Amino acid sequence: MDYLRATQRADGAWLGGYGNALPMVDRDFISREPAPQLVDTNFCAYPAVGVAHYALATGDWRGVRRWWPMIKASIDFVVSLQREDGAVPWALDAINSSDDDALVAGNASIAKSLECALFLADKFNEPAALWREAHAKIIMALRDKPSAFDRRATGQRFAMDWYYPVLSGALSKASARQRLDHNWSRFVIAGHGCRCVSDEPWVTVAETCELVIALASVGDQTLAERLFRQAMTIRDPAGVLWMGWQTAESVIWPKERPSWTQAAAILAADALKGFSGANRIFLAPLL
Repeated sequence: MDYLRATQRADGAWLGGYGNALPMVDRDFISREPAPQLVDTNFCAYPAVGVAHYALATGDWRGVRRWWPMIKASIDFVVSLQREDGAVPWALDAINSSDDDALVAGNASIAKSLECALFLADKFNEPAALWREAHAKIIMALRDKPSAFDRRATGQRFAMDWYYPVLSGALSKASARQRLDHNWSRFVIAGHGCRCVSDEPWVTVAETCELVIALASVGDQTLAERLFRQAMTIRDPAGVLWMGWQTAESVIWPKERPSWTQAAAILAADALKGFSGANRIFLAPLL
């Protein structure tokens, strides 16, 4: 967090690197060239979740206080871009261009970021009326305004757009359960885990672990634990998790072990077992 504080732009934003846009250098490995960079609104909002997670895990509110100005600036930046329909464009760089759009997964993530920012504001007795209004608007959009999102119809194949509204806590428990049930067979390969995209026979550990947390949040502990056990089999001899498994060819693919994959597994384990005081951050509203 200190690094983020030191590198934050004057407008409250950061550039985010799009490693998922890099080409494969061969069948198994992703290129190591510099990734494209954009001001992604979801990336800019998300430090609030990290800071809230740290606070809940450690109780170090004095330490958290030094990051509060960073969180205020970043959330103010994201809220300033919110549209009248409640949705937030996916990137500053895309506004008023042919790529302008609002994404379900990104907005669900922003909703959780706003919740965490409001949780911090309450702890510090800071006024946050505009944030509360923005949070209410984005929740309403995610629940009732599907036309506000994915106007280019590019995201319907992504599993994250399926389960993120559940993971973020934006839906009621009944609606969340219905959403998971509706597309379960489209995104989950029995015995393996959650696909990254609906049209490829490729399950990823990170998506599966995030789905585990979403299931835990609606009270389906048994199914969550089963999926988690499946994901934990996709690891190298040292125990490090691979990115994913190609089920049609029965091979590890790609041969990458991203840090975010390991982090997703840690969060899922905490959600299931309650190892830290922060395990509730995705299981129940903080407000």
